[in-house]
Amino acid sequence: MFTSTHPDVEIPELSVYDYLFATLTDEDLGRVALVDPATGAETTYGALRMQIDLFAGALAARGVGLDTVVGLLCPNVPAFATVFHGILRAGATVTTINSLYTAGEIEKQLKDAGATWLVTVSPLLPQAVAAAEAVGIPHERVIVLDGAAGHPNLRELLTEGSPAPEVSFDPATHVAVLPYSSGTTGIPKGVMLSHRNLVANVAQCVPNMNLDASDRVLAVLPFFHIYGMTVLLNLALRKRASLVTMAKFDLVEFLTNIQKYQCTYLYIAPPIAVALAKHPIVDQFDISSVHTVFSGAAPLDGETAEVAGRRIHARFLQGYGMSELSPVSHAMYYGRDDEPVSSVGGMLPNTVNKLVDTETGEEITEIGPDGVTKPGELWVKGPNVMLGYLNKPDATAETLDADGFLHTGDVAVYHEGGYFSIVDRVKELIKYKGYQIAPAELEALLLSHPKVMDAAVIGVLDDDKQEIPKAFIVAAPESGLTEDEVMAFVAEQVAPHKKVRRVEFIDAIPKSTAGKILRKDLRARETAAV
Repeated sequence: MFTSTHPDVEIPELSVYDYLFATLTDEDLGRVALVDPATGAETTYGALRMQIDLFAGALAARGVGLDTVVGLLCPNVPAFATVFHGILRAGATVTTINSLYTAGEIEKQLKDAGATWLVTVSPLLPQAVAAAEAVGIPHERVIVLDGAAGHPNLRELLTEGSPAPEVSFDPATHVAVLPYSSGTTGIPKGVMLSHRNLVANVAQCVPNMNLDASDRVLAVLPFFHIYGMTVLLNLALRKRASLVTMAKFDLVEFLTNIQKYQCTYLYIAPPIAVALAKHPIVDQFDISSVHTVFSGAAPLDGETAEVAGRRIHARFLQGYGMSELSPVSHAMYYGRDDEPVSSVGGMLPNTVNKLVDTETGEEITEIGPDGVTKPGELWVKGPNVMLGYLNKPDATAETLDADGFLHTGDVAVYHEGGYFSIVDRVKELIKYKGYQIAPAELEALLLSHPKVMDAAVIGVLDDDKQEIPKAFIVAAPESGLTEDEVMAFVAEQVAPHKKVRRVEFIDAIPKSTAGKILRKDLRARETAAV
């Protein structure tokens, strides 16, 4: 078993609201909490807390309370913070919904979560209303923040002046949020995260990340995803930083906002790192205000991070987590220089880990002569581990064992320096003639090719029904890159069993909103082509 190199931190027994907003000082009240680039409008911490209280009061006046689940279908706009924390302040549970979902997908989540209210914005209203009607949520319980006929809107609710309710619950057991797992390896499941889970994860992240009240954070990763929810929204608010919101990612807009608002801290997913490393337009902007870039949500190869860091003169950090871990369990420490950016850093405070051999089930503890353990499935235990999956005891039991360890399904190695590297997903390992091949390793290598803009690797069957690695490549425009060139490039740098044996050029690698490669979509594409 491995223990964190960081001393434990205090985790107060508080609600998320009290942890983030109860200790605002007079100086904090005047600080800018949120900036809307669309209008230039700024929201101070004092105004934000007042809006949260008023929204909670309006909900409570309509019967929303401890047993209520509210769906939140909203892009990154300042009002998201008001509504999200207002729902929690009222004692209700939030289930955040992907803004790109269809009506059918929204319906499934609302139904599974047991939501009886839905909050959205007018551009998403058609699919929101269709889903709400399908699950029996009436129009008066569909709040449209920017207004729509027949629905309550944010301005009306805030101007009612209803006082925030007095609510009482156990932060350790009361479900604050119900994000849904990505579904990249199965049917999406509601992840039950308590107030203590969310408070703990922010408290655990504070020592690792050099974020303070002087920082301006560009909030481009979606708040509806647990990464954006905890690391962007809640951590930034706890540290009294300013958040510059972006409703969707656009590279030019991203760079423009950094330059205009002098953003200092970026939380990103790997596709943005690739753009920062390779896209020529980056040189047209002054983004010298950025001092730190933190990548998460999916594996980022070290070379891309190093190239991007050198190009924009910023420190690149990487971390690891999953929805079931609130989400962060590992992060590079800003104060250390011996953790390679290809790693995910060390364990957060208050956690313990195990590595378990995927073949034998035996725990791996021995560090080899090269200073690294054998690969094994990563198990995590700590105050950030979820309560379980909503209404799915069997799935919970498969993931969360009796000793409180969450089985991540990811294969990792431990380095004697106290940090971890993720090798790959257990279910995504390719087995070629008995040898295990990690897609992430090949993808990192492919991304180092100057003519490759993006890449993904999956296992496919050859004519002999033998699993082999196939690469999907997004080539640089007019590069003339060929299949043979790709295969030769990889073959020169890997063991024979790791060679890419098939190549297909595509326009874009399918990815989730969190930046994870959707290998199931690539497999479906492969099946359809057979």
